[in-house]
Amino acid sequence: MELIKKIKQAEAQAQEIVEQAKAEAVRLAEKGRERRLAVLVQAEQERKKTIAAAVSKAESEGLAEIKSLKAQADKERQVLREKAAGKMSAATGKIIDYLRG
Repeated sequence: MELIKKIKQAEAQAQEIVEQAKAEAVRLAEKGRERRLAVLVQAEQERKKTIAAAVSKAESEGLAEIKSLKAQADKERQVLREKAAGKMSAATGKIIDYLRG
């Protein structure tokens, strides 16, 4: 009789250990999910931060390039005006000489 009682007690303890192990496994799994979620949220924030920095850098570089290209275009227009002005004076003189002559 005592042996049966000890067996039942051992079975109850074994069942309790199994239940505790299941509960611990669930707790650990939930903790792991929470950790993964936190890592994903942080990664998303870093991604957005990196994208914002890249956009800002590209924007500033683009504006600098636009400014440089405008300055270059202004210089080229001025050179063309100077060349055209010199040729216009010569052409005007030739036309006047032709009309007089």
